[in-house]
Amino acid sequence: MTALPGILGEIEDVAGLAAALAVAQAVGGTRQYIPGSAPDGHWLVDTVGRDAADRICAHFALTDAHGRASGTLYTIPMGPTGSAREARRRLRQALAKGASARDAAQIAGVHERTAWRAKAKLKTDDGQDDLFASFPAQGGDSSR
Repeated sequence: MTALPGILGEIEDVAGLAAALAVAQAVGGTRQYIPGSAPDGHWLVDTVGRDAADRICAHFALTDAHGRASGTLYTIPMGPTGSAREARRRLRQALAKGASARDAAQIAGVHERTAWRAKAKLKTDDGQDDLFASFPAQGGDSSR
């Protein structure tokens, strides 16, 4: 029985809990390509080792009519992580230093989508006051 969500649970089934946790820690929250066969130096081989990487690739490989295996792009879940407050702080710092959403997500240990939203919020939060905040609300005031 797997304890991890989604694709991490599948990785746990084919390569073990340690491999699944290593993948979550290394690339959790980002989209990653899992190839039909990972070459030496690929992030998956570097993260979990050759044997586990081969089992993971074989499990997720898509085989065409000619018997060729290809891979697929997956969004890797975060898995178990540290405190959310600390992660948000690391995310804000990374984005403020100019990191891409993808890099900031990995630095902070949050999902890439969270980093995209935070980056978009930073762009709209430019410190200017709301133009319409000083106008009275429209209503049924008939005293005019």
